[in-house]
Amino acid sequence: PAPRPGSGGPGPRVYFQSPPGAAGEGPGGADDEGPVRRQGKVTVKYDRKELRKRLNLEEWILEQLTRLYDCQEEEIPELEIDVDELLDMESDDTRAARVKELLVDCYKPTEAFISGLLDKIRGMQKLSTPQKK
Repeated sequence: PAPRPGSGGPGPRVYFQSPPGAAGEGPGGADDEGPVRRQGKVTVKYDRKELRKRLNLEEWILEQLTRLYDCQEEEIPELEIDVDELLDMESDDTRAARVKELLVDCYKPTEAFISGLLDKIRGMQKLSTPQKK
């Protein structure tokens, strides 16, 4: 089951399709062009491959956290692993320390998760500052 918007899930989600019934809602009436046009801007601003990498990374992180915390996705303690923040850091040691700090209440060993995460983000681009064409 997909998390509800605003449910306090880990970070923002990227949706490639409008949820059913979203088009035509609001003051514009049955204006189907609005949401489509906005989605188009997202794919122009951000490289589609980078978005796919981020989505895959987010799914991997959720899967790993459910294992680490031994619970369902909805029951994972409130924590946010900000990939852009990690990419801004100078070294893998600083990144690892930051993630370890976020996972302070996890009773299982986190070293494998942290090194896996660092391997996966290596070479990724920040999404908060889109590149111009």
